[in-house]
Amino acid sequence: MRWSHLADADTGAPALPLSLPGAVTRTFDTPEFAGMTFYEIHAKSIINRVPGASRVPFEWTVNPYRGCSHACVYCFARNTHTYLDFDPGRDFDSRVVVKVNAGGLLRRELAAPRWAGAHIAMGTNVDCYQRAEGRYRLMREILAALRDAANPFSILTKGTLITRDLDLLRQAAEVTTVGVSMSIGFVDEALWRLVEPGTPSPRRRLDAVRRLSDAGFAVGVLMAPILPGLTDTAESIDATVAAIAGAGAASVMPIVLHLRPGAREWYAAWVARHRPDLLPRYRELYGSGSYAPAAYQRGVSARVRVAARRHGLNRDSDKANPRELEPAVPTVHSAQKAEVMSQPTLL
Repeated sequence: MRWSHLADADTGAPALPLSLPGAVTRTFDTPEFAGMTFYEIHAKSIINRVPGASRVPFEWTVNPYRGCSHACVYCFARNTHTYLDFDPGRDFDSRVVVKVNAGGLLRRELAAPRWAGAHIAMGTNVDCYQRAEGRYRLMREILAALRDAANPFSILTKGTLITRDLDLLRQAAEVTTVGVSMSIGFVDEALWRLVEPGTPSPRRRLDAVRRLSDAGFAVGVLMAPILPGLTDTAESIDATVAAIAGAGAASVMPIVLHLRPGAREWYAAWVARHRPDLLPRYRELYGSGSYAPAAYQRGVSARVRVAARRHGLNRDSDKANPRELEPAVPTVHSAQKAEVMSQPTLL
């Protein structure tokens, strides 16, 4: 049963969902947080093991937030919000859970005798450098804890706020392995405003890639997602890869759009509003499943490889990276994997 989002009589904020007992509900009277509600909680654990880790290149993650103000219409993580009695659409974009004790809790868990110092991935579920991070500053404590424990880690983000923490990233890189990746699926700013309205612009993300690269990091760019009918042409791909190479990135890896439950319905509604002419194409590609056909993915990856060679990226391999032909590999709750599409004809 879904919890009804009733406004609290005293604060005007949405009522506290049953899944978050004891959370402190906050709203902020600033333009960047208009319409958003934050649920501050004290998490019981912060290092999470990835279900089915043999299929992904990481086994452990840290996620200081749940929900994401980036509001990317295609975000694969949308359905995880339903585990909190929120919906995967507007609630995912505007109701963000903040684990306010993340830094101290991580420091304790890293020091526990049972922790063996495995690699920790961040930004695999929702973005750890989303807008809320500018206010809560959880990542500085998290990075300091990882640095002090000399624990290897990696970050994937669309958030340019990562450059605020260059000092801690450099310090950590002196004692352990640090991986930094930026997600830039395309450079069309008109499309960006429609499908990623809460993110920094592609140009600002490219500037962040340059700053990180100049600071000595081999920055990988996840060209994700590539959107059928919107960003999958040779021209669009070449323009995006050229910009990525020009920003000093070390590599680029393409990921074609995948549409899991929650994201599927939300994205389908967006296509119906903005590009109804593409609905037949999406029905053809996705049918009742979450992934585009392998042949289509191979074709897209081939275009990216050609562009990467042309612009001097991925020089170490003339062959396709096997992972380029597979769907993206973010953290997924085990229950989500078992879900069956409830409305398979939406696209």
